[in-house]
Amino acid sequence: MLAAKCYPAEGADKCQPWLVFIHGLLGDGQDWQEVLPHISSWSCMTIDLPGHGGSKPVAVENFEQMSGQLRETLLAHDIQRYILIGYSLGGRCAMYHGCFSADDGLAGLVIEGGNPGLINQQQRDERQAHDQLWADKFRHHPLPDVLDQWYRQPVFASLNEEARQRLILRRGTNSGVGVAKMLESTSLGQQPWLTERLSQLVTQRNLPFCYLCGEQDAKFQQIALENYFPLRIVAAAGHNAHVANPKGFADQLINFLKEC
Repeated sequence: MLAAKCYPAEGADKCQPWLVFIHGLLGDGQDWQEVLPHISSWSCMTIDLPGHGGSKPVAVENFEQMSGQLRETLLAHDIQRYILIGYSLGGRCAMYHGCFSADDGLAGLVIEGGNPGLINQQQRDERQAHDQLWADKFRHHPLPDVLDQWYRQPVFASLNEEARQRLILRRGTNSGVGVAKMLESTSLGQQPWLTERLSQLVTQRNLPFCYLCGEQDAKFQQIALENYFPLRIVAAAGHNAHVANPKGFADQLINFLKEC
């Protein structure tokens, strides 16, 4: 079971689904703390992914096991209906869970900068090799050095030096070995292409779904457009929109929830 924290909303309608937040690689449930005050009328849960935060002792071998851990955690907290809100890796785990878990309790999907997958095997092989290189770095090199390299990737180009150093300091409590294991187990190269299944999920079950991107995150805006995802833009933010602009992220989330 995964480490999780629950924040029940006082006086919330018992029929109202919980909002379940899943962070990205190198993060933990604390990443959502600045968002939660803006959505206090909803009951919320934050989850720590395997190898991260309070779930450092937990390991999974693939997305199927990750989905099983998620379901076990929800059941342990008696959460019957929920909306998954996932960032980056957390978004990919949320999409996989929605597509393959056959879970009737899922009441919506909110994906922030999550990749639905690669279409052909060559792309997946190349990505798996790429992620293996990073996993080897996390496993065998000093974590601050690897984090500095990680946050200089093009997807984090919106970070200035001060923001980058804050992230490196904050992520320095991670286990390099735990991060490496999770990166290997949930590499984009290991993930199936989910777009077609997502389309069926939304159409056949009438499942509410939206895709959030920071306005400076051109890569994932393009992914959303190519896959015909219902895109919502978070102002003044890059790839990690909920950290860069928590209020703007929460506003877009609330607008989506009003339409569910």
